[in-house]
Amino acid sequence: MSGPGMGVYYASKAYVVSFTEALHYEMKSHGVRVTVVCPGPVQTGFQARANLKEMPVATLLEVSPAKVARLGYKGLMAGRRMVVPGIGNKMVVFLMSRLMPRGPSLYFTDSRQRMRREPGPPQWLKKGR
Repeated sequence: MSGPGMGVYYASKAYVVSFTEALHYEMKSHGVRVTVVCPGPVQTGFQARANLKEMPVATLLEVSPAKVARLGYKGLMAGRRMVVPGIGNKMVVFLMSRLMPRGPSLYFTDSRQRMRREPGPPQWLKKGR
């Protein structure tokens, strides 16, 4: 899905998913397994380092790094194309990418990103960075 306010980040994620799915299909007949892992929020220091505010909903969707690694490995060994750890994350992916029209999806993502960002220009526009 698209992500206003973090367009390059969301586009990069979409690229990785698309590329991995293509590789998965191309390499399957050669016995090579390729799996993309799409974990949603993971309990790392990323949010603090990126100066993002914690969101209550994100906390409900968080998955531990160990669980992401375990489920990703298990999915790879099972030959799965994609692994989305956590039932909450699976529901979000389904709702946002399959059921919700793109316009409301963009609005929802933008409003969520605005709540997390510092006021003012994006970090990369600030002087001295």
